[in-house]
Amino acid sequence: MRFYAALSLLWVGIAQADVSVPSPDYDVKTDIAETCSACHGLRYLDLAQGYDTPQEWSHLIASMVTLSPARDEAVSRYLATNHPHKPSKAPILVPGSTNIVIDEWITPTLGQRTRDPIEAPDGAIWWTGMWASLVGRLDPDTGKMTEFPLPSSARPHSIVPDDEGFIWYTGNSNGTIGRLNPADGSIKEFPTQARDPHTAVFHPNGSLYFTSQHSNMLGRLNPKTGDLIEVDTRRKPYGIKVGKDGDLFVAFNGTNAIGRMDPQTLSLSYYDIPDEATRIRRLDLDSNGNVWFVNSSLGKIGRLNVETGAVTQWDSPSGATSHPYSMTVIDDVVWYNESGMRPDALVRFDPESERFQSWAIPSGVGIIRHTWKTRDGDLLIHQSSSNRVGRVRIGD
Repeated sequence: MRFYAALSLLWVGIAQADVSVPSPDYDVKTDIAETCSACHGLRYLDLAQGYDTPQEWSHLIASMVTLSPARDEAVSRYLATNHPHKPSKAPILVPGSTNIVIDEWITPTLGQRTRDPIEAPDGAIWWTGMWASLVGRLDPDTGKMTEFPLPSSARPHSIVPDDEGFIWYTGNSNGTIGRLNPADGSIKEFPTQARDPHTAVFHPNGSLYFTSQHSNMLGRLNPKTGDLIEVDTRRKPYGIKVGKDGDLFVAFNGTNAIGRMDPQTLSLSYYDIPDEATRIRRLDLDSNGNVWFVNSSLGKIGRLNVETGAVTQWDSPSGATSHPYSMTVIDDVVWYNESGMRPDALVRFDPESERFQSWAIPSGVGIIRHTWKTRDGDLLIHQSSSNRVGRVRIGD
């Protein structure tokens, strides 16, 4: 059975089809202002760097909205003329010896803001379409994609699979943790005290732990009993991962700290990271239990020794405004992206040699916000603004 999200919001309706032909008094600037602002602020026109020609703009537009040929030509020409690429936004790409291949797929519902891909136990790739309140499934071998509607108010921020084949999502706009049964499309919701569940992770103990960024809370859900407990924490908890000893480590996007939570008592301790301007979105752990993190606000990546509290940081290749965002550690090598650059750059950092290598994302306008390690050691990525989910196949 195939499921599709309910397309009730204005921006989704605009994104699906357009059969109009510009009239003699057609105003392309007004058209752009009205059409683009239905999905995002107009400031993103300047942020969408790396597109110089009408053909490049047309390709980008096609991943967001369907326009008639006449409108597409007029809009693409206007954008190429009035919003040219700024060389200062280009990433500093570092050569190296590692080879990668990036596969990308455009998801079916345009305008959905594809994000946060994960791999299920059966090898399928799943993603959230936050703005369309859906989750999608991709068979990476065949390219077949299926979309499942969630409650229209859910606007899922991230998803995580369990061992039984269910897909769990954080209802960022309706204050729920949800469980999707892909077999029949049925959904079970668990209301939270927090208004904005953000990122979730399963613990070996079977419980689901989650952050709620703007509510400044952390939570634990027992999937079998439905028992849900939430605790207050420091400002803007964001990414969350399970540590080597079973404690949970939390990134904070509202203060210069990494949190450590006991999975049983939910008691919290904190590691203060140097410089009060530090803001951390994502983190991951290496085989020694060290926490690696992105210092998004200062253009750095860092390593926290959880035993000593010692912090070591490295400047990202593109500098202080590179805004590192996602992070995944694979075989003790750190992978992250520079979201402040155009195109979005994927960066590899080898802690042993302390060397960087980086690549431009082919469709790098959309920003990678979360990444996932597959069972084969590949990296799942996405581009939210251009509705793409991707896989980075890592070679030698």
